Amino acid sequence: MQYTRETAISRLLESYRAYFNITMFKEEQKPLTAICEFFEHAEKYVFSRKANLWSADCEEFIYLFDTGRLTLETFEKCRDFAHEDGMKRAHIGPGHMYTYITAVFVCDTSEDDAREALQKCRIYKSFHFSLHGWMDFHAAVLETGSGRITANRSGKCVEKVMKNVLFQKKKKRRRFL
Repeated sequence: MQYTRETAISRLLESYRAYFNITMFKEEQKPLTAICEFFEHAEKYVFSRKANLWSADCEEFIYLFDTGRLTLETFEKCRDFAHEDGMKRAHIGPGHMYTYITAVFVCDTSEDDAREALQKCRIYKSFHFSLHGWMDFHAAVLETGSGRITANRSGKCVEKVMKNVLFQKKKKRRRFL
């Protein structure tokens, strides 16, 4: 199925809406279209909540960028913005397990050097020797002109989700009487 940038973005946001808090941005703030935030807290205790065995806080921030042509300059500017803003939003400390910062680019076409930089992008940080968790940066680009999705090594899970959301054929439900 062939998508325009607007339809691809709306389809992605529709799939994120069930799990993420979404903040939309106005046309003047392009290429940033939306920030999606996910927070999870898990804990295990014995008999009462005061006898806490462990707890873990997980968070993910997805930055959705919309640009006609992805250039190396645009990629680097957006990557740096997403990384800095995501680190400001992260709650690092005891009980923190991980933070994923994800930059998703939706464009008509992308330049080869921008795609190569995206694939080579590797930003990872552990906090207090991983006792306070870690941060991993995911990046993916969808080229609506060709339908190609490219991701960095950490972003392969994002690529898989995007393929399922955008290019998975809907299964017909069988009705049994």
